[in-house]
Amino acid sequence: MSSSSAAGFSLEGVDDVQDFPWGNGEGSSMSWERYSHLYDLMQTGNKAFRENRLDQAIEFYSRANNIKPDDSIILSNRCAAYLRISHFLKHRPPSASEYRPLSGLDPTTHAGLALKDAEKVMSLKSNFVTSYILKANALILLFSSLPSFGFIVLVLWHVMLLFFLCSITLSTIHIIGQLEKYELARDVICSGLQIDSQSNPLLSLERSTTNMFMRRSHVKPQRTDDYDCTLCLKLLYEPITTPCGHSFCRSCLFQSMDRGNRCPLCRTVLFISPRTCAISVTLNNIIQKNFPEEYAERKSENDSLTNLGVDLLPLFVMDVILPCQKFQLNIFEPRYRLMVRRIMEGNRRMGMAVVDSSTGSIADYACEVEITEYRIAEVEWVQDTYPPEGTERNDLLEMTQKAAEFASQWIKDAQEAAQGDRLATLTNRRPSERLDLLRIRDTKERIRRGLLYMKAEEQGCRLQ
Repeated sequence: MSSSSAAGFSLEGVDDVQDFPWGNGEGSSMSWERYSHLYDLMQTGNKAFRENRLDQAIEFYSRANNIKPDDSIILSNRCAAYLRISHFLKHRPPSASEYRPLSGLDPTTHAGLALKDAEKVMSLKSNFVTSYILKANALILLFSSLPSFGFIVLVLWHVMLLFFLCSITLSTIHIIGQLEKYELARDVICSGLQIDSQSNPLLSLERSTTNMFMRRSHVKPQRTDDYDCTLCLKLLYEPITTPCGHSFCRSCLFQSMDRGNRCPLCRTVLFISPRTCAISVTLNNIIQKNFPEEYAERKSENDSLTNLGVDLLPLFVMDVILPCQKFQLNIFEPRYRLMVRRIMEGNRRMGMAVVDSSTGSIADYACEVEITEYRIAEVEWVQDTYPPEGTERNDLLEMTQKAAEFASQWIKDAQEAAQGDRLATLTNRRPSERLDLLRIRDTKERIRRGLLYMKAEEQGCRLQ
């Protein structure tokens, strides 16, 4: 994992970590055996860091921190590992994730953890120049998560497992203007230079932040493909930034997730849904302000998909529905999930039609329906515990066979009982008969025909 960057920013002062001193300090209550274990953890962590096994290095540093909390060397070394892995993930090409998808923490989260450790080190040793170097690097990584758009969105995920159901809540914690927060990074650098005015890492960071600040303050963003959605290849509209740091149009992202809950670019597993995921307000405002004409075109295009107008309705070809009839509809195919999502974003109405058996095409009459309730469930699959081979499994098979025979007989008895129960309802008529009712334009004739159907149903015969 190299710390070089093609994006104009490289980490400074984190090429290596500090060696942990051997020997228990005077006045320490830690036993030699415990201190020896701590020393071994730090040595192993440093070795993993220098071999670019950053995840393992963080694990060893964290174990060492549990033994000796608030140690400046442990915290600064772990901070450096967080910085290196965050920088690597930010500049990892999408092609590298095609066959090795990421499922761990996203780069912004790593940068946030690095900032937390750096601030602890600074509180422990205010005159320790390394803490200023670490904090400045963490701030720049945080506030340059989306270098083309000039903002950062920090999110907090709360994952709750309750009664075998996964409930995922997304809380937007902070939206920060990048230019303002670059000044915060520069303030940290200036404070560090007051301690050591000849620090090469701080001087390099000062130059890079000054260049980025001037470039972003005075240059109006040019229209490049950085502002395009990588799925529809158009200007981002209602953009959503995933926890892995990629931005897509809201509709494009969830259309892609109808086929799998992974980021379309890096294949990171995503636990978001249209109901819980908010659009990136700052990014949307930046795009709307800098590209108003193209944004207006995208808005008009999106509105045309959700609001078709008075004389146009999306059609769901399935069955004949009569006015005031309630109907349960279960969907799972991606094309129907997309259709229903667009309907829910519009006026919640669509046409329910049927294929006319006489012509083989969609019937010329249909009924307008409204979606009154829409449910989506996040589930976790639970597997039964199977008994071992032997008598217990044989008993289970015998019980299963008896239950199947009983269920089969129960269904047969229920069907026979249902044949004797003549319910006077129009929904029991054949689809062709219900379609005939829809075709009748005369209200009186429709009521008369409906009464004939219901009387025929009560008498147990079909109207010819």
